Amino acid sequence: MKKGTEIVTFGCRLNAYESEVMRGHAEAAGLDGAIVFNTCAVTAEAERQARQAIRKARRENPQARIIVTGCAAQVNPDAFAEMPEVDLVIGNEEKLQAASWQPALALHANERVRVNDIMSVTETAGHLVGGLEGRARAFVQVQNGCDHRCTFCIIPYGRGPSRSVPAGEVVNQVRTLVGNGYREVVLTGVDMTSYGGDLPGRPSLGNLARRILKLVPELERLRLSSIDSIEADDELMRLIAEEERLMPHLHLSLQSGDDMILKRMKRRHLRDDSIRFCEDVRRLRPDIVFGADFIAGFPTETDEMFENTMRLVDECGLTWLHVFPFSPRPGTPAAKMPQVSREVGKHRAERLRLKGAEHVRAHLESGLGATRPVLMETPTLGRTHQFTPVRVTEAATAGEILPLRLAAHDGQSFEGLRAA
Repeated sequence: MKKGTEIVTFGCRLNAYESEVMRGHAEAAGLDGAIVFNTCAVTAEAERQARQAIRKARRENPQARIIVTGCAAQVNPDAFAEMPEVDLVIGNEEKLQAASWQPALALHANERVRVNDIMSVTETAGHLVGGLEGRARAFVQVQNGCDHRCTFCIIPYGRGPSRSVPAGEVVNQVRTLVGNGYREVVLTGVDMTSYGGDLPGRPSLGNLARRILKLVPELERLRLSSIDSIEADDELMRLIAEEERLMPHLHLSLQSGDDMILKRMKRRHLRDDSIRFCEDVRRLRPDIVFGADFIAGFPTETDEMFENTMRLVDECGLTWLHVFPFSPRPGTPAAKMPQVSREVGKHRAERLRLKGAEHVRAHLESGLGATRPVLMETPTLGRTHQFTPVRVTEAATAGEILPLRLAAHDGQSFEGLRAA
C-alpha cells in the first residue's frame, strides 16, 4: 500500500490550489494508503478522463483506498459511488474540511457518499497554503462559486453560489507565501470579477488587488487568473494603468465572437464589449497581452457565426487562446439545443487554434531582441511578465527571476540568453 496520500488533480487552477489544501489536511492527519481524485466537470470529456484514471489506479493499487471529490463528484456523486473501484465520494465543501481527512473518517467510513447541498454554502474560508508542490508561482483562492447561469456550464452546481474570501485573510496568505520565498502570486477563483459582492462594503477585485500590493510591498509580481471582462471594475482598470507589479497579462472568458451565440450562451457581453475592453486596456497598458477562452461548435452556430469569432481574435488582438470544441454536458440547457456535429466542432476548434498560433508567432516576433525579467518555473523553462514561455540551455534555479535576452523563438516559446 502507498505511504501517505496521493492526489490526482484535473481541471482548473482552483482545483490545483484546493489539492494542496487537501494534501496539507491529509498529511497533518497522518492519512496513509489513499489516492484522491480531484475531478473536473467542465465537460463530459473531463469526467470520462477521471473515470479512466480511477480504473487504472485501482488496477495498479489494489489495496489503496480511492476517494473521489471535486466538481464532477459534487454534481454526479452517485455515478462515482457506483464504480466498484471507488471507496468514498466527498463533496467540494467537505474536501476542504480538516475533519474529512482523519483516517477514521477517510479510510474506515461506512458510507459511500459524503456530499452536501453546495447551494446551501454561504462562506468561503481563506485556506492557508504555504506553497504549491512543484510550482514556482503560488495561487491564492479569493473567491468560489458562481451566481450566473451560462447555458453550457454545470460549474455553479458543482461550486455553489458566489462567495468571497475576506481581504484581510487574502493579504495574510500572500504575506505568508512571500515569506516562504514566492516572488509571484496568482489570484484565482471561479468567477473572480464577482469578488466582494457578498462582503460588507462590497469591495471590488480591483480594491483587493490594490490592498495586496500596498500591504505586501515585498511582493514582486501579482497576476490575475481568468476574468470576465464585462465585470472589470474601475479600480482594477486604474491599477492596470498605474501598477507595474500587476502583470500585463489578462485571460478573458469570451467564449464566442457572435452576438446571437453569446445570447444563447446567456453571456452578459456582446462582441463589441470585448473589442472595447481590449482597446481600453491596451490604451492604459500598451504592453498588455490577452488570452481568451472560446467554445467552437456551440449549438446552432453557423459558419457565418463562427467566422465572427475568428475575426474577433484579430479585432481584440488576442494571443493565448484556450479553445474547447463544444461538448454537451448533461443537465445544462445547451445540451438540449440543436447540436452542431462533433466533426464540425472539432474542425472549427482546430481553425481557432491555428489562428491563435499565428498570433503567438507574431507576439514572439515582436519581442525578439528585448531583455525581459523571467520567472523560472523549472531549471530550463520560465515565463515573462506577459506569460510568454522562455527556454534556456544554461540551467537556472526554479523560482528565481532572471533578466534574459529573447534571442530566438520556435513559434511557441522564446530561447533566452542571460543578459550581460
